[in-house]
Amino acid sequence: MNEPLIWERPERGNRGPRRAHSRDQITATAVAIADAEGIEAVSMRRVAQAFGTGAASLYRYVNSKDELYDLMLDAVLGEERLTPHTGNWRHDLREIAHHTRRMIRRHPWTATLTAGRPILGPNSLRSLEHALSALDGLPMDPDQKMIVVDTLLAYVRGHTMTEVAESEAMRRSGLDFAQYIQGQARYGRIVAESGFTRGSLNTGWRRPCRTLRTARSSPSSGAWPTSSTASPPGCRSLDHAT
Repeated sequence: MNEPLIWERPERGNRGPRRAHSRDQITATAVAIADAEGIEAVSMRRVAQAFGTGAASLYRYVNSKDELYDLMLDAVLGEERLTPHTGNWRHDLREIAHHTRRMIRRHPWTATLTAGRPILGPNSLRSLEHALSALDGLPMDPDQKMIVVDTLLAYVRGHTMTEVAESEAMRRSGLDFAQYIQGQARYGRIVAESGFTRGSLNTGWRRPCRTLRTARSSPSSGAWPTSSTASPPGCRSLDHAT
């Protein structure tokens, strides 16, 4: 528990053979893997393969995969120069939000890591100090400033992950959001016309389900395949509720 953190330990020890790689090289390789394949793909074995060596060799540089994650996050936090503050705290926080969004768009896996426990790497501390200093001069104590910064960054992470998810959905389906909504329009009209949106949650589900069952039984409607004997999606739990 009292072992020095990765930030305290020297790159090279005083003993043993000269190391073939640097922490920066290992970190950059891990970042490239995470960017291409997701954070789940990053393992000591996977990174070692990129160097043509065994996983055990990486433990000369880092003690665990968590330390490697810390190095990765701290590295990408230092990619972009921090914008000097203007003295207008709203403007400066907006710049911090855009800065964070750009980082997550470049490296979507960072949203998961930044939502976890804080790390004490040099770029991480520099970014935190920069964010807190945007609130200098306001009647807040340090804890209140931290709450403001945490709230802002949590909002940016959530919003940007929605953007990332939509980009991934477009890649998988080949449809942009407008095309996707157009494909849902017919069913949406059925739900809207059933009165579901005006009813309570308990009774509202029965309206579209009954509408769909009626449509299913009517070949002329075309709203539900007549060859299907199953209940419409979302309605099975109401099959016996009257």
